[in-house]
Amino acid sequence: MKLITWLSRIFIFVALAVFASNNTQLITLQYYFDKSIELPLSVALLIFFAAGALIAAVVVRCRCHTD
Repeated sequence: MKLITWLSRIFIFVALAVFASNNTQLITLQYYFDKSIELPLSVALLIFFAAGALIAAVVVRCRCHTD
């Protein structure tokens, strides 16, 4: 079972690495008051994925402690 888990982790890592290397175009994120920043698409997706995972973890943790 551990072998299957590690193989799936390696597969996901390789797939994400290939995705990141194919999406190196710069995008512009616009903020308030005409502020902006340019990032590669893969970095922006990683940031927003991590933020979503963090928010979900906080919500689940808060729900578990209210019971």
